[in-house]
Amino acid sequence: MGILVFLTARYARVDPSHSAAGKSGAKGSAARTYEPPLPGMPPLLDTLDVYAADRPGNLSPAVQNFPPRVYVPNSKSNTVSVIDPSTFQVIDRFRVGRLPQHVTPSYDMKTLWVLNDKGNSLTRIDPATGKPKETIPVNDPYNMYYTPDGKYAIVVAEQQRRLNFLDATDMKLHHSLQVPCKGVDHMDFSADGKYLIASCEFEGSLIKVDVERQELLGRLPLPRKGMPQDVKLSPDGLVFYVADMDANGVHLVDGDRLSYLGFIPTGKGTHGLYVSRDSRVLYVSNRGEGSVSLIDFGSRKEIAKWHIPGGGSPDMGGVSADGKVLWLAGRYNSEVYAIDTRDGKLLARIPVGREPHGLCVYPQPGRYSLGHTGIFR
Repeated sequence: MGILVFLTARYARVDPSHSAAGKSGAKGSAARTYEPPLPGMPPLLDTLDVYAADRPGNLSPAVQNFPPRVYVPNSKSNTVSVIDPSTFQVIDRFRVGRLPQHVTPSYDMKTLWVLNDKGNSLTRIDPATGKPKETIPVNDPYNMYYTPDGKYAIVVAEQQRRLNFLDATDMKLHHSLQVPCKGVDHMDFSADGKYLIASCEFEGSLIKVDVERQELLGRLPLPRKGMPQDVKLSPDGLVFYVADMDANGVHLVDGDRLSYLGFIPTGKGTHGLYVSRDSRVLYVSNRGEGSVSLIDFGSRKEIAKWHIPGGGSPDMGGVSADGKVLWLAGRYNSEVYAIDTRDGKLLARIPVGREPHGLCVYPQPGRYSLGHTGIFR
């Protein structure tokens, strides 16, 4: 099962008599009685479903007047393509910094940031107009998240093996945390917001970090030494799902105990993870074989697989506001896929720039953003 290095044990689940299976589709899961959440974090709407605010069309006043768009960072073209999802057409394209990796919504959802990894900068997009604004210097921004209290943006400095906590109001560095994590790249937060779990792509492990104290809590080597990628919390908050590109499937991890629970094989090159609008299904992109697996949260099993006709390289993306379309970047095919979530039918294959990566579908439902290409609660 791998060697467990556990620095602190502070979080525990309780109240095992409460079943959440019928509500959020968790296998044999138990509702929690939470300790007070991270100070300043908005309370969960439903303790059985961390995604309860993400229902179809549930747009907050902050975003409800934004035009629907899909923003695609083309890493090798140093551009962003803008797609109108109603026509499946590219309607704009603009240059940004070197090697844009992801487009990330701000905590207050009013701004989109293009993460120019090798350009050491962030380019702001105004989602009201879809146009780029200023570019600001930020060191090594491969990925970016926000603490659940909204105080800090966490820039994932992959090359430097650091998590840089920036003041969310002015994007100035507050604290830089060196982590024992080669290839730190993706993460998600516990239901109470007190800790995060991040993947270490180039050493087949995970780390756990205290959000408020901004310090390392532990490290978990995965039993199948692979290349862990995206991380996503289950709706009931009990399990972290971790995509693994080399193991060709998804690891299940208990974040509270930082312990390994199991593995679900999906397909070659497992990469991105996205929760359906009803919180029942996890969409899993298998980049190496051009497919999308569907994992049922209730059974923790793959229940379907959709293959892209003619193949492809589905990578990162997101779900439309109404939940009807899954949007994924075709990383090595210079295209974007729009997939019908009812039956897996490919609705469109849209040419974009070279090596499209972490595209952002916007706006999306939710009260606030935790970053990446759109994690909303």
